[in-house]
Amino acid sequence: MKFTAMLIAAGLALVAPAAAQETRSFIDDAGRVVEIPVNPERIVALQDIFFTVPLIELGIHPIGSHGRAGDDGQPFLRSSKMLTGVDFDNTDIAFMGTGTEIDPETVAAVQPDLIILSTNQDPQLFAEIAPTILLDFRRLDNFELYDRLAELTGTTASLELLKVRYGEQIAQLTRLGDPSGTSINVIAAVNGQVRSYARFAALGKVLHDAGFAQPDAVADVEYGQYSEFSPEMLPEMDADIIFVTYRAEFGETPADAFAQLEETVPNFCNFLVACQQGRMIAIPRDETFATSYGALGTLAYAVLAASTAANAISYSTN
Repeated sequence: MKFTAMLIAAGLALVAPAAAQETRSFIDDAGRVVEIPVNPERIVALQDIFFTVPLIELGIHPIGSHGRAGDDGQPFLRSSKMLTGVDFDNTDIAFMGTGTEIDPETVAAVQPDLIILSTNQDPQLFAEIAPTILLDFRRLDNFELYDRLAELTGTTASLELLKVRYGEQIAQLTRLGDPSGTSINVIAAVNGQVRSYARFAALGKVLHDAGFAQPDAVADVEYGQYSEFSPEMLPEMDADIIFVTYRAEFGETPADAFAQLEETVPNFCNFLVACQQGRMIAIPRDETFATSYGALGTLAYAVLAASTAANAISYSTN
């Protein structure tokens, strides 16, 4: 997309105040050395769940953000209202667009002094508006993005408090949840396959950091990845506890998660002891992979509750 002459002039005018601010050099994930404001005040974040939610948790409200469109056409920040209370409809954060369909003119209109781009966006489209930083959300540990965002925005002290809280939550889970003696898997039926999220994203991080065991079928999956299995492999997915996920933000319910499994593997519960003994638990999928310390804490308590309940069931049957 080419800027009109008027937009170019406006963009250059916007760069001038940013240039007048005190700046420092920052190396982004593309290896570009970018001069950015020492204290950016007008940030546009062009990825909601990986950039905007962490920024809000770090105490920074972007002036504009990428988002999603609901069935009613209204924009929303994925998982944000559930995890932070913040969304487009109750703040002055401006909606920039969905996916990669971000119009530079829309970004320029909010006069940012820093633009944080996702991996599938072109920095050159926005370079005339404000300094652009590209961060790669495809990394295996998305929580590394927190360190990058805190470094970028000067909020490392806030991040350290979040890490201390999470450390205490994991210590409690490790002490009370019997992780070494409890196996956990996280599954969903997706496109005719059984997908395991036991090593993936926020819930995978909690299970990994607490040291929970896993079924042999998924034990060698690389940290930060999910894996897909053919339906006949479902018995190999069994564990002491199974979490099954569903898209609550899009109106799905636990019944949908079980119905999808039933469609993929008829009479699926017959193949899973965890299901037969009431140790199969449905939880919303968005919170399980959000890059959010709030999500980590919620998940740590959910896993603690599930593991202590599973241990009680085992005790009662012995």
